[in-house]
Amino acid sequence: MTQTQKKSINPFSQTHNQNQNPKTESSSSSSSRNGMKLIVPLQSVVQGRNGFLLGSLIPCALFYFFQLYLKRRRSNSNSNNNPSSPSSSSSPTLVLPRSSSRSNLSSRGSISRVRLSKLASILSKPDDSLYYIGLDRVLQDPYDVFVNPNGIIQLGLSDNKLCLDLIEKWLVKNLEGSVMGNSDMNLSINGIAPYQAFDGLNELKIALADFMHQVMGGSVEFDPSNMVLTSGATPAIEILSFCLADQGNAFLVPTPFYPGFDRDVRWRPGIDLIPVHCRSTDNFNLNITALEQAFSQARKRGVKVRGILISNPSNPVGNILTPEMLFSLLDFAEDKNIHIIADEVFAGSTYGSEEFVSIAEVLDSEYIDKSRVHIIYGLSKDLAIAGFRVGVIYSHNKTVLDAAKKMSRFATISAPTQRIVTSMLSDKRFIQEYIDTNRHRIRRVHDEFVDCLTKLGIKCAKSSAGMFCWADMSGLIKPYSEKGELELWEKFMSVAKINITPGSACHCIEPGWFRICFTTISFEEIPLVIERIRKVVKTCKSSS
Repeated sequence: MTQTQKKSINPFSQTHNQNQNPKTESSSSSSSRNGMKLIVPLQSVVQGRNGFLLGSLIPCALFYFFQLYLKRRRSNSNSNNNPSSPSSSSSPTLVLPRSSSRSNLSSRGSISRVRLSKLASILSKPDDSLYYIGLDRVLQDPYDVFVNPNGIIQLGLSDNKLCLDLIEKWLVKNLEGSVMGNSDMNLSINGIAPYQAFDGLNELKIALADFMHQVMGGSVEFDPSNMVLTSGATPAIEILSFCLADQGNAFLVPTPFYPGFDRDVRWRPGIDLIPVHCRSTDNFNLNITALEQAFSQARKRGVKVRGILISNPSNPVGNILTPEMLFSLLDFAEDKNIHIIADEVFAGSTYGSEEFVSIAEVLDSEYIDKSRVHIIYGLSKDLAIAGFRVGVIYSHNKTVLDAAKKMSRFATISAPTQRIVTSMLSDKRFIQEYIDTNRHRIRRVHDEFVDCLTKLGIKCAKSSAGMFCWADMSGLIKPYSEKGELELWEKFMSVAKINITPGSACHCIEPGWFRICFTTISFEEIPLVIERIRKVVKTCKSSS
């Protein structure tokens, strides 16, 4: 420090000290002496080797300790100013010291909201499908004959309630024995409480193979070793999607198709669905020409098609693929070197004149490559135990089975459920009675419901299976567009107080078609539903 700089500082110090009293002056001079003691060694350090670096770090360290000193001093003063209450003074309490890491965290604060994954951000958005919007609105105002007779009647969910009395009767009689057993060790608590195989118990696979053989006409045998069990058909489709295609690939899907496929295949596997549009002039039956066009267009766009996803019987139309069409599909898949996923969950819920033929039956031919065909099945429809969550992947492809077994750890059926279902399926007398009764009741409700709709001027597509009818209400929409279909759906929800699924949710190319599930109501409730539909028909005709 030069002499000139020292002179420029001293006059200021003298002027400043003259305005202070002697007591302040003495304390100020004392603090200045302490300051000089600190500055002098700092000065020598700064002027020495690496002076710039040390001169930057030492003030930062001093400032940090000074802030820490002030914080402790404030905390001590606050504790002195806030005496403890009588209750606290009588009984000593344990005070946990606040760690320095938490103190630093709280002092920094949060700059922005914590980040989430892109998938979570997408899934957290409100539903844009009228299928799921309708299901949510029913939950908010569900119909009940006693509690809420003016609520919304659920006709948008293919839930079979026609034979629940048979299921209930069997469970009341056999529940305890099917879970705990008598002398069999496997049915004791040791057989249900510990971990089980992720891909399902062998006993259930054997029982399920027999049941599938029975409901599919007894013309095809299923090998239990080719099965992977899952908690419902939904995870079965998702697991197969992971196994057969990569993110960004696509499946061809004939329209109209089940609205749940959009979530099952697109959400987590990231696989696109390419609609193969079918027309009402052909009763929405699939044809190979439409498949060829859809495949070629996808190829021109650079999209890799890895498979065909079909529902047989069809959901939502209810028609059945003929053996000739199944052979054509297999030839098409082999020619394009792609897979076939056949969803056959309605195989046992037939009521029409057409006979159901599983694609597994067609695979018996020698020239067909079985490794490209995979079947989805479950007990939610044909056995009406959707809440039990029992599904199955059936495939001859060993690599697919090995991968699916590992992935089934995320969709395992609970051990008690597997024991109950195994016992139920093993009761041959009950199963035969159930199959016969279920088909009879479905046929009875279907025929009555469709006949009543016809009298209202609403025609339905020809169907032979399923728990729904595919109703043509194009004459009630105005304008003839998806917008008109949406407005009609809203009338059914708000005026008729019934939930049905519009065709746009099923990717139907023709506006005005609706899926109506009739197995969610009893035969005696049909007049109530028809009367509510009549209100909408009357409103639409009067407005036009």
